[in-house]
Amino acid sequence: MAGYNAAMIPIHDDNPTRTPPYVTTTILVLCVLVFLWQLSLGRNVELAVYQLGMIPATVFGHKMLPAEIALVPPWMTLFTSMFMHGGWMHLIGNMLYLWIFGDNVEDSMGHGRFLIFYLLCGIAAALAQALPNPDSEVPMIGASGAISGVLGAYVMLYPHARVLVVIPIGFIIQTFSVPAGFVLGFWFLMQLLSSLAASGQQGGVAFGAHIGGFLAGLALIPLFKYRDVPLFAPPRPYEER
Repeated sequence: MAGYNAAMIPIHDDNPTRTPPYVTTTILVLCVLVFLWQLSLGRNVELAVYQLGMIPATVFGHKMLPAEIALVPPWMTLFTSMFMHGGWMHLIGNMLYLWIFGDNVEDSMGHGRFLIFYLLCGIAAALAQALPNPDSEVPMIGASGAISGVLGAYVMLYPHARVLVVIPIGFIIQTFSVPAGFVLGFWFLMQLLSSLAASGQQGGVAFGAHIGGFLAGLALIPLFKYRDVPLFAPPRPYEER
């Protein structure tokens, strides 16, 4: 899963919701439909990536796409790029994290606020990736930045929620139930280390977007959550099963 941690893969959390995750589900479906559309383009998919991906140089006005291929205004690519993906593993990894953690964050603030929150985190993530190199002509696509904001919000809200993770140990796959704070804290640490290791490279995984999105989620969740939803919810009483 591009940009995430293949050594610790979450597959489920024990955090029920009070309301159906309509926005989370809609975003997931849209991302899948857009990816299927990308596949239908065949060799023209690269053109679509340049038309709808976020290119820092065009967003900041340093470059312009040729008029014959420009499809939307550069500022709009901050949004369109969030729904495109570079491959099946990129899509599956992002949608897995969104499905596990998005429903609880949406539940904490309501559907309309969650949509705004998600888009703001995606914009913050894109700018975090673009600002260090505003002349870059490499298009950025993917929901990773916005979903990173969801992860930042989740760890502020439910650090003690238990997450079932898969950890490959040699040829053996083990499952463990660990606190969300550990899973997402470890994920963030891996983004920082990977960002340092990838410094100066063009293309590849946008680790800066992951870090920027996560920090945006941390900062925005106190403003977007319902007043009666506490931050850092205490662990639930242990129950024998």
